[in-house]
Amino acid sequence: MKKYRFSFFLALVIILSANTIFGQTTLAEKLGFEKNAKLLIIHTDDAGMCNSQNIATEAAFDKGAISSTSIMMPCPWSDDFIAWALKHPDADVGVHLTLTAEWVHYRWKGILPADKIPSLLDKDGYLPRLAEEVVKHANLKEVESELRAQIERAIALGIKPTHLDSHMATTLKTPEFIRLFLDLGYEYKIPNLLSRYMANKYHLLQDEKYRNRLFVDNLVFLNGQPAEKWEKEYGTIIKEMKPGLNQLILHAAFNNIELRSIILDHKVTNPEWRQNDYDFVTSELFHSMLKEYNIHVITWGDIQKVLYK
Repeated sequence: MKKYRFSFFLALVIILSANTIFGQTTLAEKLGFEKNAKLLIIHTDDAGMCNSQNIATEAAFDKGAISSTSIMMPCPWSDDFIAWALKHPDADVGVHLTLTAEWVHYRWKGILPADKIPSLLDKDGYLPRLAEEVVKHANLKEVESELRAQIERAIALGIKPTHLDSHMATTLKTPEFIRLFLDLGYEYKIPNLLSRYMANKYHLLQDEKYRNRLFVDNLVFLNGQPAEKWEKEYGTIIKEMKPGLNQLILHAAFNNIELRSIILDHKVTNPEWRQNDYDFVTSELFHSMLKEYNIHVITWGDIQKVLYK
């Protein structure tokens, strides 16, 4: 009899737990959509990197083609983009936390003075070109100081960041980095862009401190595909998009002489690829596909409002 009572009690606990888990209000419901809605943030990175990146991002916003961007605060053109953003307060703008400066002849330093972040700079006094170099040499306290400085400079200049994300995924490269990244978001009440895949990789879903944080269910982007394949590839991505929170990551820019002189012969994020990003995301075809498959475009600001009322 005791065995059966224990089995009944165990079954009851499992049922109650399942009702608690599956009975929770989904993000989609909190935003006013049906429970299993397909939500999509259309996001372009690297605002502030250069003029080409800025004017393409601004044009994409003006066309209603994108729903989000994030600024690289250490870059030379960040103030220019902030000036635009302050005139467009409805634009969804986050901070693209930056610990690398990847181009050959176009470099930048940190926000903080060099003597405050010596472990974050290379032999030439710039942020390193590779994320692996940051991981190898960086002091975690200096990383925290620099990331805080980037967030606080954006706020001081009038930006109300809707989210934090990571240039070249550098803040996602180690368990210590990723926890710092999440802790800063929680402290400043700014959502973090972090995929559920990465949360699983770093066992965050088993950590009581982090398991109830918001994670993006699916990140999608085209990497190295020629333009003639984009319609088919994007069509497949959109057709197969799952319910939950999805983000499409772009690097929209205009393929002009400035961009070509900066990027030179980069194998993946070359000028043509960035122009293709802009052309496709602003096309009627792309947005007609979103309507066809009942995909709801949202912003990080929408999410911030329900996370931090």
